[in-house]
Amino acid sequence: MLKQFFILCSGADRNLLEGCSEGEQTKYVGIGATVFFTAVMAFLASAYALFTVFDSIYPALIFGLVWSLLIFNLDRFIVSTIKKRDRFMDEFLQATPRIMLAIIIAIVISKPLEIKIFEKEINTVLLKEKNEMELANKKQVGNYFQSDLDKNKADIAALKADIQKKEKEVNDLYSTYITEAEGTSGTKRLGKGPVYKEKREKHDAALKEFESLKTTNEAKIAEKEKVGTQLQADLDKKVSQTQPIIEGFDGLMARINALNKLPWLPSFFIMLLFLAIETSPIIAKLLAPKGEFDIKQEEAETAMKATLEQNKYQRELLIKTSAEMHDKVYADIAEDKNLYNLQRKNATDLLELQSNGFLEKQKRTL
Repeated sequence: MLKQFFILCSGADRNLLEGCSEGEQTKYVGIGATVFFTAVMAFLASAYALFTVFDSIYPALIFGLVWSLLIFNLDRFIVSTIKKRDRFMDEFLQATPRIMLAIIIAIVISKPLEIKIFEKEINTVLLKEKNEMELANKKQVGNYFQSDLDKNKADIAALKADIQKKEKEVNDLYSTYITEAEGTSGTKRLGKGPVYKEKREKHDAALKEFESLKTTNEAKIAEKEKVGTQLQADLDKKVSQTQPIIEGFDGLMARINALNKLPWLPSFFIMLLFLAIETSPIIAKLLAPKGEFDIKQEEAETAMKATLEQNKYQRELLIKTSAEMHDKVYADIAEDKNLYNLQRKNATDLLELQSNGFLEKQKRTL
C-alpha cells in the first residue's frame, strides 16, 4: 500500500513499472517518498508562516494544506517530465528550468522554518527594535505637543513674574514709609509727618493693585495649569494609542527582516539543506543510469510516435488519392455531349425566366 502510494507520488507510469525489476521499483519509491516529504515540510513551513500573519490556527492549516498540495503537484510534475537521454548534457539542459524552479521552491519553503528555528534570536532583535520605536514615537509625539506646552509654561512663568515684581514694589514702598516714620531715611525726621502720609498712601494704593493683580493672575495661572494638564494628558493618550501598533510589530515581514539581521551562515546552511531535499529527486534521475523503466517508456513513446507518423501519412495519401479520383471523374463528365446539351438547355431556360421577370418588374414601376 505504502509502496504504491510513493510510486504514485513519483509520477511514474505504474503499468510500465509493474513489469520492471524490484530494484527499479525501489528507485521510484525513493523518488516518490522524497516528493511526499518535501510537500509535508512545505505544509509545516507555510502553516507556521501564515499563522504569524493571521494569528489563527484554522486559516493557517487550510492555506498550508493548499500550499503543500501545490508544491507536491509541482515536484511531481518536475520529476515525471524529466526523460532519460543518450547524452547527459541533453538531460541536464532539459532539467535546467526544473532545477531553477526547485531552487525557488526550496527558498520559499526554508524561510518560514528558519524563522521558527531562530525564533528566540528573532524575538531579541524585535524587542530591541520595539524599544527603539517606542523611544522614537515618544519623541515624535512629544515634539508635536512641545510647542504648546512650552508656550503654556512661559505664560505661567510670566504671570508669576508679574506677581513677584508687584510684590517687590509693594515691599519697597512699605520699607520706604516705615523708615520715613523712624527717621532713618527720606526727611530723617522722626514721626508721621506729611511725607510719611504721602508715602503711606502710595504704598496702600500699590498694595491694592498688587492684591487685584495677584487675584487676576492666579486665576489665569490656574487656567493655564489646567490647559497644561490637558496637554500632558493628550500627549500620554497619544503615546498609549500608538503603543499597541508598536507591540503588534511582530508580523511575517518584520520577522524576515529580523532574520536578515542575524548572522547569515546558519540560515544559509538551512537553506542549502532544503535545496538539497528539493532537488534530490531531479539529481537522482540525472545521475541514475538509464534503467528498465526508462527503456520501456522510450519504447512506448517511440511506438506511439511511429503510429502517429503512419496515420498522418495514410491520411495525406487518402486525401491525395481522393482528389485525383474526383479530378478524373469530373474530367470524364465534362466530355459527355448529352450532359453538355442538357446543361445548355437549362441555362437558356433560366436566362429566359430572368429576362421575363425583369420586364414585368419594369412595367409595374411605370
